[in-house]
Amino acid sequence: MKVNNARRAVIHIYSSKNNTIIHATDETGAETIAIASGGMVVEADSKKGTATAAMKAMEIVANKLTDMGIKYVSIFVRAPGGTGPKTPGPGAQAAIRELARHGLIPVVIRDVTPIPHDSTRKKGGKRGRRV
Repeated sequence: MKVNNARRAVIHIYSSKNNTIIHATDETGAETIAIASGGMVVEADSKKGTATAAMKAMEIVANKLTDMGIKYVSIFVRAPGGTGPKTPGPGAQAAIRELARHGLIPVVIRDVTPIPHDSTRKKGGKRGRRV
């Protein structure tokens, strides 16, 4: 689907407490255009999950997208989900802000965190954890 005869891309942002992974594909999702993560742009492992690392990673992806002439993007944000945290890490919002700073226009921003409908039984037994 083309908006105003401009090429369009899909950006998947996986943001956890420890890292942020940004994956840009074409609109069908079949071809990878660019990929970057917080670990690729910082030296210390403890800095991978920070907003600064996410902004630097998004800068790499945004430069590739603008070089290809892509102007409109759909953004899918994902947190670890499942039995883990359902909220994205600190890098997700910073990455989206950096994307807009490079002139790319987000058409849609959607949260695609997997939420279980029914999960495994929580530990603690029938009467719960007794302190």
